[in-house]
Amino acid sequence: MDMQLQARMLHSVPWVIFSGMAVLCLLQGVPVRSGDAGFPKAMDNVTVRQGDSAILRCTVDNRVTRVAWLNRSTILYTGNDKWSIDPRVVLLANTKSQYSIEIQNVDIYDEGPYTCSVQTDNHPKTSRVHLIVQVPPRIVDISSSIAVNEGSNVSLICIANGRPEPVVNWRYLSPKARGFVSEDEYLEITGITREQSGIYECSASNDVSAPDVRRVKLTVNYPPYILDAQNIGAPLGHRGILQCEASAVPAADFFWYKEDKRLSDSWRGVKVENRETISRVTFLNVSEQDYGNYTCMAKNLLGHSNASIILFELFQSTSSPLLQEESTAALTPLKGPGAVHDGNSGSTQCSFCAPLLILLLLLPFSLLLPPAQF
Repeated sequence: MDMQLQARMLHSVPWVIFSGMAVLCLLQGVPVRSGDAGFPKAMDNVTVRQGDSAILRCTVDNRVTRVAWLNRSTILYTGNDKWSIDPRVVLLANTKSQYSIEIQNVDIYDEGPYTCSVQTDNHPKTSRVHLIVQVPPRIVDISSSIAVNEGSNVSLICIANGRPEPVVNWRYLSPKARGFVSEDEYLEITGITREQSGIYECSASNDVSAPDVRRVKLTVNYPPYILDAQNIGAPLGHRGILQCEASAVPAADFFWYKEDKRLSDSWRGVKVENRETISRVTFLNVSEQDYGNYTCMAKNLLGHSNASIILFELFQSTSSPLLQEESTAALTPLKGPGAVHDGNSGSTQCSFCAPLLILLLLLPFSLLLPPAQF
């Protein structure tokens, strides 16, 4: 610090210290004179969001000989001289009508009282402004996504910070039940069911900025139960398909049995296909030995469920759609004048044969009738 700056600072110290003492008394609850009614005061409150800049203005007049800004009892600026070592604090205006400073990139520790101290006619006067720092909501702790067994008790937590204190809500994002399930940091679910599995959303809001939102996935495990298993008929020598559908979390493994023998792809003419919720057994060419009672078993770590399915013989008939399908594949339609191809049966028909036959049958009968009497 050069000698000239030291001299200016020393010249300012007595009245600033006196004003600082007055400010200290004010913070302790002792009333302090703010000057006569003609002297304008600083702003009452300044509210800014964390990370923004705060401008503190003090209106002065031509009677002011010296002026300073203080934070509590710490001098920030006296006139044009900066006493604060904080690079975020800068002087904006020092004119005959206004003395203003700016605090850049405001943080929560900047919140508090700031004092504009002036000297007029050898009498120090002060006015105070309170800086309020608002902080956007931020979720700082939230439960992880979890998997629990059906019937368990579940507790979810969501902790958020912010200024003002944020409001925390939990809601269940389900197509059947959208809405708030808890207006608190804690969400308690007693005896959870499989219908309550899904996504739960925590929202923290305080109107400073957009809410902070986080989500938790809650998986409910339960043992398998069979959704669909029906008896199936198939003609001898045709294809037959047995199907079994089950719901379970985690997904079930499927097993097929005939009596005490387990079916697999190693069986001749049998194909076993398993998907997430459906298992299918296909008999490529049903034989007499394939008919009978089969058992579908769906199993996971929590249990198992069985269903009995019968593959029975379906006798062929000319009206059977299945037989018609086989006949269509076997026959080659004829083509020519007067022939019509039926796409369903594959047979060839004469378009004028039936009317001609009826005419021929009726002709002899008409010759036997006596002539009409007029």
